Amino acid sequence: MCDLCGKAHRENGPTSQNRRSLLFGGATLIAATPALLAGEARAEQPRPAAGDGPYPTRAWATAALGGPFAPITIQRRALGPNDVLLDVLYAGICHSDVHTVRGDWGTPPFPCVPGHEIVGRVAAVGSAVTKFKAGDLGGVGCMVKACGTCANCLADREQICLDRVTFTYGSEDDISGGHTYGGYSDRMVVREKFVIRIPPGMDPVSTAPILCAGITTFSPLRHWAVRPGQRVGVVGLGGLGHMAVKLAVAQRADVTVFTTTPGKLDDAKRLGAGAAVLWDDKAAMARLANAFDLIISTVPYAFEAQPFMDMLKLDCTLVNVGLGEARGLDPAAMAFGRKGLAGSMIGGIAETQEVVDHCFARGIRPDVEVIRPDQIAAAYDRVVGKDVRYRFVIDFASAR
Repeated sequence: MCDLCGKAHRENGPTSQNRRSLLFGGATLIAATPALLAGEARAEQPRPAAGDGPYPTRAWATAALGGPFAPITIQRRALGPNDVLLDVLYAGICHSDVHTVRGDWGTPPFPCVPGHEIVGRVAAVGSAVTKFKAGDLGGVGCMVKACGTCANCLADREQICLDRVTFTYGSEDDISGGHTYGGYSDRMVVREKFVIRIPPGMDPVSTAPILCAGITTFSPLRHWAVRPGQRVGVVGLGGLGHMAVKLAVAQRADVTVFTTTPGKLDDAKRLGAGAAVLWDDKAAMARLANAFDLIISTVPYAFEAQPFMDMLKLDCTLVNVGLGEARGLDPAAMAFGRKGLAGSMIGGIAETQEVVDHCFARGIRPDVEVIRPDQIAAAYDRVVGKDVRYRFVIDFASAR
């Protein structure tokens, strides 16, 4: 039973595809009492031994836009034949979590339990599961279900399923009529297909951000086939941006970072970038005209895109993965250089497994700062204030 609304909730179901519903899926709004979320939720129920479930689960939720986080109890569904039960160890804080709970992309269904960069220990598996056994490490990224039969799913592009994709939190639940709850919780039940294998010996703490920040920046590098010696620009140096730098450097690209924060210039070079430039340095920006084979924007807010389009070579592309609005585009300038603006969103399950294995094999690790669950709200403020180097990861294992 949920402490906020007095109902039992389950997760996993379809969602529609416009920008707002990509996160919220038109899910049924569930009334919540702010006073409960502020600290009057009932005591956590004892954790039962792993079995068939369902599983009462402690989760950290917010009940209103910009509201505080507090522990509640949600119900994870009973284990089905194709399901994996994970004891959540770590969950990263993505800027999209902040956008969601603060209403930047519309109003999410409440109570909202964010989190889509999740690493956990397998506690139990369904009778038909073959990929995992109890004790293994598994990861969950941004989605937990897709149709599996459309052209995009068959091409391992479940993230752009032509029917419906169920995101890890805030999507409609076609089982209970509620909505999905994410990884800010002690447990999750997820279909085997959507659980990523974490190689033995891989650090679970720094693996968590790879499941969103890593795949989001790896996918365009793969799709646009970045080769050694090519020039790659990275706009913004945060959770996504620092992974874009590390992954592009691992491809032996010549990387330049564009940042608004003077204090990050040295950081960019420490991460492997060959150069770092402030956006307001117009002379430096002008010197880089027609210089880049690919530019990846990780900016989560609206930004002036034309200065970066001007730095692309003929037939090259600015890829917007941060979901910030690209403003001020000059169609004529784009046409004369045959320059493109594209978007990209996470990656399919196979590609997510690929980036995890790729990072493990090459020793690529996100820079993380580990926090407790009771520090989530403060961490959100620090994300907005650009005061994180470079991804917060919540430690749930030690909070039990």
